[in-house]
Amino acid sequence: MRPDKRAASSGGLLFGVGAYGAWGLFPGFFPLLKPAGAAEILAHRIVWMALLMVVVVAALRRLGDLRRITGRVWLLLGAASALISANWVIYIYAVNNGHVVDAALGYFINPLVSVALGVLIFRESLNRAQAVALTVAVLACAVLTLELGAPPWISLGLAFSFGFYGLVKKVVPTDPRVSVGIEAALAAPFALAFIVAGAVAGQSAFLSNGPWHAALMVLSGPVTAIPLLLFAVAAQRLPLVSLGLLMYLTPVMQLSWGVFIGQEPMPPARWLGFALIWIALAVFTGDAILRTRRESTRQDLGEPTLDEGKQR
Repeated sequence: MRPDKRAASSGGLLFGVGAYGAWGLFPGFFPLLKPAGAAEILAHRIVWMALLMVVVVAALRRLGDLRRITGRVWLLLGAASALISANWVIYIYAVNNGHVVDAALGYFINPLVSVALGVLIFRESLNRAQAVALTVAVLACAVLTLELGAPPWISLGLAFSFGFYGLVKKVVPTDPRVSVGIEAALAAPFALAFIVAGAVAGQSAFLSNGPWHAALMVLSGPVTAIPLLLFAVAAQRLPLVSLGLLMYLTPVMQLSWGVFIGQEPMPPARWLGFALIWIALAVFTGDAILRTRRESTRQDLGEPTLDEGKQR
């Protein structure tokens, strides 16, 4: 790997860890927004995030980028906005209704969706260790799914909505900060209309639960925007295979939260799936470390790296 590509990959890894680590802490935040329902919380996330992103994009002097966006990219950003909104409302419902473990299962399945999209659409390849890690992860997801005894609709909804969101973000050429802002802005009119309608009908929890609750609802915007910005950068710098396997960080944190803090049931089959996921992570991480060391050694010796050898 050339130095510039290696630097981009390393930077992408840091951004990815930041995004998935932040998402892993979300089960501790959204219950604080009760008694607001999932739809109202989603609407406020979108509106406050949109306002924040307008300030960010303006401060970075990137408003001019809007004029250079083609019709195709606007359609892609519209699709991304719809997909991430669907993902958010499913996740908020799960966390605020005692289904954190189900949400974690969704994000265990999500990397499989991303890896499959990377292989099928972008023709990304798997080396032997990555294939082993993915096989173990498939087995873990099968064990966890069978344990539920019913189709895991929450899990599948989260996995596929975010998997396709990552696919769209991979092909959007717009600056990540601008694209995230546009996604929020496209959904903001619908979210604002929902908030106004709820207030008129007397069903809004925003201003009826004290200033602390209102402040938390406003804070949901920045809490939403920051990991999305980190993810947008990581999606452009990392292959979908690496990005997909890195996603395991979030469900590991969420599952730990659901079990040890939320006291959700954890029968032996779920513990088995949890152990298999860690095995998959260990194989993937070990392979990544070994490959990095081998490529560094080749560069030190003046030999072509694996990527350069393939190009010759």
